[in-house]
Amino acid sequence: MTTMSWYSQPFPAEGASVAEGIRNQLGRPELDLLTILVRESAQNSWDARLRDHAEPVDYTIEMWTVGPAHAMTWRNLLSRNAPLNTYLPLRQTLQNSTIRVMAISDRGTSGLGGPTRADEAVTKEHDFVSFVRNVGEPRDTELGGGTYGFGKGIFYLISRPGTILLHTRCIVDGAYETRLMGCALWKSYVASESGRDRRYTGRHWWGDVTADVVEPLVGNEAETAARQLGLRPFKDEETGTTIVIIDPNLEGREPAEAADYLAETITWHLWPKMLDSPEGRPSMRFSVVCDGVEHPVPDPRETRPLNLFVAAYQAMEGVDGKVLECLKPKKRLGRFGLVKRTAPALEATDASRMLNIESAIHHVCLMRPAELVVTYRPGPKPPSEYQHYAGVFRADVDLDEIYAKAEPPTHDAWNPQSLEFPESTYVNTTFRRIDDELTKLFGIGGGARGVSAKVALGAASTMFASLVGGSWGTGGATDYGKPGSTETPSRNPVPAASDQETNHPPGDSGASGNTGTGSTTHPDMTATSADASSAPPTSSELLDESRTAGGSGPSGTGARWMGGGSPVTPPRRRPRVEYIGNPYHGERSDIPVLIQEFRLPVPGTQRVRVDLAVALTGVGGRETEAPLGAETPRLIGLEGPDGTMDLTPSPVVEGGDGTTWRAIIRPAPDTMTEIDIAAEAVYAS
Repeated sequence: MTTMSWYSQPFPAEGASVAEGIRNQLGRPELDLLTILVRESAQNSWDARLRDHAEPVDYTIEMWTVGPAHAMTWRNLLSRNAPLNTYLPLRQTLQNSTIRVMAISDRGTSGLGGPTRADEAVTKEHDFVSFVRNVGEPRDTELGGGTYGFGKGIFYLISRPGTILLHTRCIVDGAYETRLMGCALWKSYVASESGRDRRYTGRHWWGDVTADVVEPLVGNEAETAARQLGLRPFKDEETGTTIVIIDPNLEGREPAEAADYLAETITWHLWPKMLDSPEGRPSMRFSVVCDGVEHPVPDPRETRPLNLFVAAYQAMEGVDGKVLECLKPKKRLGRFGLVKRTAPALEATDASRMLNIESAIHHVCLMRPAELVVTYRPGPKPPSEYQHYAGVFRADVDLDEIYAKAEPPTHDAWNPQSLEFPESTYVNTTFRRIDDELTKLFGIGGGARGVSAKVALGAASTMFASLVGGSWGTGGATDYGKPGSTETPSRNPVPAASDQETNHPPGDSGASGNTGTGSTTHPDMTATSADASSAPPTSSELLDESRTAGGSGPSGTGARWMGGGSPVTPPRRRPRVEYIGNPYHGERSDIPVLIQEFRLPVPGTQRVRVDLAVALTGVGGRETEAPLGAETPRLIGLEGPDGTMDLTPSPVVEGGDGTTWRAIIRPAPDTMTEIDIAAEAVYAS
C-alpha cells in the first residue's frame, strides 16, 4: 500500500551533495531568474522532443491561484510529515490564504522515463534520475541544447520555499506510465534524532515512502493525486512533463505583468524555434497563460527588432550566407548571415534591456546547431541610433561539443578562456571572423552629396549617419537659412521668340531653387552658393521680380513676352524652404515611409519639387539612375496639416501662412535616401 509523505536526506557515511551547492551551481548569472527559467526549461523540452513526432513541441508557461476546490488537497497532501519551517518553509507557504503556482509544461516530448532509482540507471534512458536524483551528469542528447544538469536548479531558485512538483508521463516497457513526485532544495541543517544530532543535506522528496527509497507515485495513484491538485491531465497516448513551481518569485512583478515579460522573453531567446521548418511548421509552439487569460507570445517575424535577426537568419541560410573558417588549424567554424537597416530607434523593453539591447541593434546572435539562442554579442555601435544591423552565427555541427564546453552552466556565453588549445582557438577565431564582417559595414570613404557645404565639427557625427547603408532612411537635417531668403539672381539671355515660355530642366542649377539634403546637418552649413550678405526680397519682389521693355513680366519658371525687342530672362529668385527637424520614419497604409516636414516662409503661390536620390556610401556622390531592375525612392505626395494628400508630382501650394507640409517618400530597399526640397514662385498669366 502506498504511503505518501516527505523524506529528508541525511548525510550518508560516504558523503553527498548539499542543497546549497546545487542551488549555487548556476553561479552569479547576468540574466534574471525568469529569463534563465525560460532558457533552461525550453532547452530541456527541446532535448526531450520525440524525434519521430511530426508535430511541433508544445511549450507552455501557466500561472494561477489554487482554487478553493483544490487548496485543501494541496495542504493535506504536501504538508504531511513536511520538514519543520526552520528546515524548509513549505508548511508556512501552504498555510497562506492563497497558494500561487507556476507550471512549465511540454508535450510532444518523451517525458522523464527510465528507472526511478539511481543505482538501477545503467541504461541510456535515465531521464528521471538525471533530473530528480543525480547532479551534474553530462548530456547524452546528440546536438542537444543543454550540457550538464545544473540548469534544473533554476526551478528551485524560482520557488520561494524551494519546492516543485514533477508530473510526467513516459513510456516504460512499451506502456504509458504517469509519475508524480515532489522535490525540494533548501539548506543543509542539523537536527536531533533519537537523542543525537544528525546532519541533513537539505534535499527532500515527496512521494511513496513505503520502500527503502522514496519513489514517485505511479499509474492511477499519480493520476488521481494530480487531478485532486488541479493539474492538467495527459491525453491518451500523450507524453511530456509538467514542473509545478510552488509560490514562484516573480521578482517584484504582478502576475499579469510577469506573464507579458515571460512571453516577450520567450521570443527573444527562442525565436529560431518559432520559424517554419522546411516542412512548413515551426519546431516549437509557445504559449503563456495567467489566471486563465492567454498572453500572446510575439511573432519574431513581425516584431521589431527581432525581425532583423530573422532576416539575418534567412540570409545565413540563403545564398548570401557565408562560411566562416579557421585557417590554422584548418576548420570550418559555422555559417554567418548579416543584414543592415535604417529604421526608427528601438523602444527598449525589460526583456531587451536584460540583454543590454537599448536604442539600436548592433548585435550578432550566437547559436549552436540546436538553434537555441546563446547570446547577443554586441558589435561596433553605428553612428546613429537610426542605423541597425543584425547578424546570426550558427556553429558547425562538427564543433558543437567545443562550443558547448565553452558555455557556463546558464548556457548564455562562449568563454574561450575556459578551453584548452586548439579548442580555444576555434572560439577566438569565430569572434575575429565575425568582427571582420562587421567592419565592412563601416567603410566611410566619401560624401553623400557634392554641395559646397561647410560642416561644423559638431555636426560631423550626424553627417556620418547618412553614410552607413540601410534599408531606407536619410541622414540629418538641413541648413534652414533665414526665412524668406533667396538664391543669387541670375540673368541669362534667351533666343528671340514670340509668345513662348522658357523652362529650365529639373537638373539645371538655375531651376533648383534652394535645395537642402538629408546629408547636411548643421546651421553653420552653406548648402548653396547664395550671397549671404544680400538682403532678402519682399514678397512682392518674389511674385513680380522684374519688368523689361517690351515685356509683360515674368511667368512660371521663364519669361513671357509679346512684341519687339530682345527678350531678357528676369532675375531668378527662388523662395527658400524651411525644414522642420530631421527626416523621420513613419507608416502610411501599413507602408514604411520617410517623412520630411517643411514650411514655405515666403507668401505667395509656389510650386514645390521634391528631388530624391540614393546616397552612395564609400565612393561619394549620389545616384539618380537606378541599376537595371533596382527600385528607386519616389515621392508619394505632399500631406497637409489636415492629413489630405496632394499626389501631383510638383504640387502648387500657398506659402507664408505658417502651414507645415510633410513630404511623404517611399524609399528604395537597402539604400540611403537623399531628400532635396525646392520651391519656385508661380505667377499669374
